[in-house]
Amino acid sequence: MRGGQADLPLHYGHVPKWLAQRMSLLGGAIAEAIVVEYGRDMFLRKLSDPCWFQSLGCVLGMDWHSSGITTSVMGALKASINKRAQELGIYICGGRGKHSLKTPDELLRIASATGLDGTKLVQHSKLAAKVDNTAIQDGFQLYLHSFVLSIDGSWAIVQQGMNTETRLARRYHWHAPQVHSFIEEPHTFIYGDNQGQILNLTDRNAALTREAILAITKERPNYILQEARKIIMPSHHDVRKEDVNLKRLGTVLALAEEQAVQTMEELLLLEGLGPRTLQSLTLISEIIHGTASRFEDPARFSFAHGGKDGHPFPVPTKIYDESIAILQQALEKAKIGFKARSEAIKNLSKVALQKEKDFIPNHQLDQLVAKEKAVSWQYDGRTVYGREQKPKQTKIQLSLF
Repeated sequence: MRGGQADLPLHYGHVPKWLAQRMSLLGGAIAEAIVVEYGRDMFLRKLSDPCWFQSLGCVLGMDWHSSGITTSVMGALKASINKRAQELGIYICGGRGKHSLKTPDELLRIASATGLDGTKLVQHSKLAAKVDNTAIQDGFQLYLHSFVLSIDGSWAIVQQGMNTETRLARRYHWHAPQVHSFIEEPHTFIYGDNQGQILNLTDRNAALTREAILAITKERPNYILQEARKIIMPSHHDVRKEDVNLKRLGTVLALAEEQAVQTMEELLLLEGLGPRTLQSLTLISEIIHGTASRFEDPARFSFAHGGKDGHPFPVPTKIYDESIAILQQALEKAKIGFKARSEAIKNLSKVALQKEKDFIPNHQLDQLVAKEKAVSWQYDGRTVYGREQKPKQTKIQLSLF
């Protein structure tokens, strides 16, 4: 897979501090788990998959379909990963707005410390931005550019543009090993809503046009791109049954409700966890260990920790904190040779996959959402509007007649 693109409704607002701190902790732990288990390049490869990226944002408690996922996820990862960059061998540069302009200086500073070719890295950063902003003129102007670099010299780029007229944002994903040319179709093709004719100088059929431009300017133009995967988010804010693979979600819920995972010896280490935390951990396990085909319905992952605007339900901060603690403890123990707990978390996704083969979902999505909202106060559920309150008991007045 070369990379991809995602179209999302343009949302404004901010991430509350209580959620931003948790996103950074859990996002950093997930990134570390992937690097430890599969290596740095696997983490970069996952970042270049728009469906996986959207699923990660859902697990971290962001609105499942909005443009805000890009800024908040990359901000959370940068805050967490850069603190331990030397240990993980991963660095994140750039960001939104004025932070994107600092990318070249950040790359040169990292290159100086690691021995990488800083000039070449800066060139790749600028080329990717020029391609998505200029060579492909599709109405989306870039406002976010994040360059994720490994000490091995490989990189991934996540950048996003906005179209204020259509109120859409478009996210572009790059992965260094798959980019063989910055000029002609480094992605396979471009997906998105048809908005009429666009200027695409990276199209193979535009070769003569490029030659003419070269003849006039005497300069090599830098262009791109078409992509391997697409994800176009709908405009509705609530999570609907058509947004979720109910068989996959139902499997996770069944495991949590039945706690059938405790039939496996390794998963006895997770004994004592409540079913609600087990539900979140199973989805986190899939984010870390799942293959690309598992992320085609990102909305499913919002059933781990809800969303800050209350869709599909308020963020259960108690469950969120338990998820962070369990994953961090597993990582710390693995560093000193005790990998049983991290293996147990890994096996959650395996058990779910096995159970899914013959599973027939019997849940109604609206009932699941209503149940989560009803008990949200028990888990200290929170949204940008505040904490969920315990429902007041309604007194029944007996009739005298």
